[in-house]
Amino acid sequence: MNNYNLKYVMAITLVSAMGGLLFGYDWVVIGGAKPFYEAFFHLDSTASVGWAMSCALVGCLIGALFAGTLSEYFGRKKLLLAAAFIFVFTSLGTGLAGTFSVFVVYRILGGVAIGMASSLSPMYIAEISPSEKRGMFVSINQLTIVIGILLAQLVNWLIAEKVPEGVTRAEILNSWNAQSGWRWMFAVTAIPAFLFFVLTYFIPESPRWLIKKEKEAKARKILAKIGGPLYANQSAGQILDSVRNETGRVRLGDMTEKKVMKILALGIFIAIFQQWCGINTILYYAEEVFSAAGFGVSDILFNIVITGSVNLVFTFVAIRLVDRVGRKVLMLTGAGGLAITYLILGGGFYSGFTGWGMVLLVVTAVAIYAFTLAPVTWVIISEIFPNRIRGAAMSVAVFFLWSASFALTYTFPALNENLGTARTYWLYALICVSGFWILYRKLPETKGKSLEDIEKEIINSQE
Repeated sequence: MNNYNLKYVMAITLVSAMGGLLFGYDWVVIGGAKPFYEAFFHLDSTASVGWAMSCALVGCLIGALFAGTLSEYFGRKKLLLAAAFIFVFTSLGTGLAGTFSVFVVYRILGGVAIGMASSLSPMYIAEISPSEKRGMFVSINQLTIVIGILLAQLVNWLIAEKVPEGVTRAEILNSWNAQSGWRWMFAVTAIPAFLFFVLTYFIPESPRWLIKKEKEAKARKILAKIGGPLYANQSAGQILDSVRNETGRVRLGDMTEKKVMKILALGIFIAIFQQWCGINTILYYAEEVFSAAGFGVSDILFNIVITGSVNLVFTFVAIRLVDRVGRKVLMLTGAGGLAITYLILGGGFYSGFTGWGMVLLVVTAVAIYAFTLAPVTWVIISEIFPNRIRGAAMSVAVFFLWSASFALTYTFPALNENLGTARTYWLYALICVSGFWILYRKLPETKGKSLEDIEKEIINSQE
């Protein structure tokens, strides 16, 4: 058993996972600001409301698509620094936006940073973590995402002045919330973003990337600091075996090999399913969901904080379980649990139930998602791809994740309007049932295995 320097690994993980915190904050802050910037920019149509909520996801697609490939050339660390800088710049720009067009531009640019962080942070953590603890450390990235979500919800709740029930759009427009409050909700992101930028200078480069770039001595030094000389020798040997004759440029042919394509298809499916399980409609459109359950604006903001707190608590459950019970069991639990919860939630909306019973069902769905699909998806897609193409393949998977998120976010208002809230959640229940079946048949278990052993096992299973 190696004597791991877990404090060192934890410190590296917490710094790199700040990308997750900023991702979570910037991803959800718009939910609480929504009624106020809509009044300020006079957004009245379903299309404009959907575009305001989902435009950042266009940037996510761009950031995710290029982050992994660029990190294969420049390294994981430099791209994390670039993401931190973009977060600082765009949070201030969004808060100062004077027109809806400028607001959209900065939201898209902010989305680029989200796409970069969502791809790079879990991949980097997976590459520096000991195999026995990798699930826990990668799940810490999800924990920081959840902390960022909760922080956004708390900031929105604390900044927003109480809005009396029954106020008109004109009255909201003349309020402090619509004139200044929503700006502060976005702008405060610059503080943790600057801290992320500074601290990232002090973390090491990924040893797996260094070995790919024929910088073995530097990689061994980092690996020795993580687990001692024996661990450094064992890990360096495994990494060298997996990337031998594969150093240098990632070719398109590497991505289109039949065996690799099957692994990539699995990663893409898992990424899409994490979004199309439907839970993010609650985080993005909490206002509509809680309004349908009979709550006013001030109550909505408080209830958003409740869901964020539940999300945080159950992410700790995931951190405890992911290296014990395994990835597959948790993914199946999430898919099945959400399907059942959505069926009941849809029945409640269909029957016209309101009040805390409906909120309890929403919180149950958030709890299930928080210890299953939310963290474990990131763990799996950071593990299953071969070393030589991990950055590029991770980019592809995360690109599809954000594509699915864009489609989900953009279509929810129309689905909710045309199908009704009940049938919309029944649709998500059907998706979860389908996801359960595919995961049961296709998903391998990866707990406790080195990235190189996972690569060999999955590649051999395709023969």
